[in-house]
Amino acid sequence: MNQKFTLNVNGTDRTVEADPETPLLYVLRDDLGLNNPHFGCGLGQCGACTVHLDGEAVHSCRRPIAAVGDKKVVTLAGLGTPEKPHPLQTAYVEEQVPQCAYCINGWIMTAAAFLRDNKKPTDAQIRTALRRVKCRCGTHMAILRAVKRAAAMMG
Repeated sequence: MNQKFTLNVNGTDRTVEADPETPLLYVLRDDLGLNNPHFGCGLGQCGACTVHLDGEAVHSCRRPIAAVGDKKVVTLAGLGTPEKPHPLQTAYVEEQVPQCAYCINGWIMTAAAFLRDNKKPTDAQIRTALRRVKCRCGTHMAILRAVKRAAAMMG
């Protein structure tokens, strides 16, 4: 049975009607029309669906809308703007990371949450923080360079 939920998404309150067990990912994409996050595996294993809930990186494909509560949801579109991109968005362009770009949502959102609390991470710390995000194009080294570049920009 559908219920009304009010979500704060990228700084704007949005009301939707959905079954409480509906994954947040489906609400963001299907009900609110957001292009990011992406559906990847549906099992919380690839990271393409990553969003921030009150600053924490979570897989939205496994998070029921009823579990969101009053937490603020931030998607890749809410991380920065074309006029003022997040340092990770800038670094991804500068390092020419994108290939197919399907997984970038997960990498950037996971790295952004990590870098918020880790201003000068080592390569090993970055690899550990990003271990649950998958890329099939093989841009892992470029991603590592972009995260390091963003950390330097933020530090």
